Amino acid sequence: LRTMELSDVNLLEDTWWGQVPHEMFDLLRAEAPVYWHAEPPEQGPGFWAVTRWEDIRAISKDTATFSSEHLGTFIKDPDPEALAQIRLSILNMDPPKHHRYRRLVNRGFTPRVIRTLEQTIDERARMIVDQLTSDSDIDFVADVAVQMPAQVICDMLGVPPEDQQMVVDWTNTMVGFDDPYWQNTAEDGMNAAVAMFGYCFELAQQRRAEPRDDIASVLVEAEVDGERLTDEELVMFFVTLAVAGNETTRNLITHSVMALDRFPEVAAELRADPSLWPSAVEEMLRWGSSIHNFRRTAMVDTRIGDVDIAAGDKVVIYYMAGNFDPAVFADPHTFDIRRSPNEHQTFGGGGEHYCLGANLAKVEIRAMLREFVDRVDSFTITGEPIRMRSDFINGINKLPMHIGTVAPAPLASTSASTSAWGGA
Repeated sequence: LRTMELSDVNLLEDTWWGQVPHEMFDLLRAEAPVYWHAEPPEQGPGFWAVTRWEDIRAISKDTATFSSEHLGTFIKDPDPEALAQIRLSILNMDPPKHHRYRRLVNRGFTPRVIRTLEQTIDERARMIVDQLTSDSDIDFVADVAVQMPAQVICDMLGVPPEDQQMVVDWTNTMVGFDDPYWQNTAEDGMNAAVAMFGYCFELAQQRRAEPRDDIASVLVEAEVDGERLTDEELVMFFVTLAVAGNETTRNLITHSVMALDRFPEVAAELRADPSLWPSAVEEMLRWGSSIHNFRRTAMVDTRIGDVDIAAGDKVVIYYMAGNFDPAVFADPHTFDIRRSPNEHQTFGGGGEHYCLGANLAKVEIRAMLREFVDRVDSFTITGEPIRMRSDFINGINKLPMHIGTVAPAPLASTSASTSAWGGA
């Protein structure tokens, strides 16, 4: 077989995102860790692909040099109208604006708040596994992975149970409108966005009239520099949290169970020694990052490593490449649930845009997978995972699986904490 060369690298070709291109990332880190990547003229002028852990961290922490706001965080250059819209999302803000807006929702995701949610999350995991049938074929994504994060983030946002599936369907359509699996069109994606924006607006109006114990109420009452958020800002906050809290965590749960299927001895170890779960979850996060990349724009002439970067250049940081950097992780292609330290970049390379929901995601992943592994005595992936066609989200649309015996849940307290906000 011919050895891959730099001329073979193509990080735009959506047809090969059937798997993470580790071979390309390994080659780029070794030979061109800051690599000029061409683009079709209609998409942009080209970009610097950054694959080394150290460079990803440095870029993530230097928001003055590398802007999220200037042209957004997606690889494709936005048109002016789209840019104005995406700048309403905290993903596409720079300090000091980013600081002001992030403070509005920080109180909903503090470690103290997440601790109040843990019992509820454990009980949700129990209920999800309760619904599984022994010796059956399931779609792990639909039957397990999507359930937990959708329920939790919708509860936190204030979406009533009867509307939660509708919100999940909208986020699927918005994120995967050009994915063949969903058989949607760009028009479908736009219609879903319009429907979700309308729903969020109505919810905001309800909370203005009758505030409750949820993030929606916090947002409608919040002020930035003495002014309340506009309806547009409110809706964008809601949509950002709904998509991030649903799509990313469900993919992390799915990638984690795929790793356990590939390394069945690890599931046995976790059943035998539950104390391994915290470090195991960190390794699962390193192994299966749910976001491929984020784009930044250089605001001044600068350097990354030994490469000159011009003001205005597009810089794209690849988190999965950083997670497998041998300069940071010994034997990076070995799945090691005892790995320590484990400074993966799945929640970002640090700095201003470190994932707001990182603590929540870890609690959900550990609760869901531990319940599944402890109670399902065997599970085997029975077909090829159907992956999302995306150079942004490392998503799994469907994961066919056969499960063995599902043990009944052990007797446990049912006095769940009902508030995510107690004492926050």
